Amino acid sequence: MTGSGARSPLGDLMQDYRTTLMRFLPRRDEAARESAYELGRRAFAAGISLLDVCRVHHEVALELLGDAVPEDFLDITRSAGELLLDVLAAYEVTHRSLLEP
Repeated sequence: MTGSGARSPLGDLMQDYRTTLMRFLPRRDEAARESAYELGRRAFAAGISLLDVCRVHHEVALELLGDAVPEDFLDITRSAGELLLDVLAAYEVTHRSLLEP
């Protein structure tokens, strides 16, 4: 980190991904999905690689699973996977729109 209170784009993504996933888990509604799409667009704009996005997803999902009871593991894993697909879809659409003539 540089400066007082400064965060990196990857650190911002980690925090925002955690917040979005925690909101997404109980509802899986369109507002939560829109937050996921926005994360994907922002990650792309910030120059964060797809590998880093996947790493952030993995770390956040593991954090949540570490705090969960075994009966919730499958639901958390499914929901986290859905969220990742939404984030990656927005990332991909943004990337493709820049490649099209």
